[in-house]
Amino acid sequence: MLAGVASGIAAYAGIDATLVRIAFALITLVGGAGIPLYLACWLLIPDEESGHSITSGFISTVRDSRI
Repeated sequence: MLAGVASGIAAYAGIDATLVRIAFALITLVGGAGIPLYLACWLLIPDEESGHSITSGFISTVRDSRI
């Protein structure tokens, strides 16, 4: 619900977003890797509307500022 990661993964996989959210919660509780994994997905998975991820936008901005 924060960045749309779970709903994006669920739509791509064809499953319910609640299952993805539960999986992230369980991964967080079991080993603590859920939060870094969620953040990595948020940064790397492209936005549905623009087709660009946050990371690709940042890289483009840095590259353009060097020119």
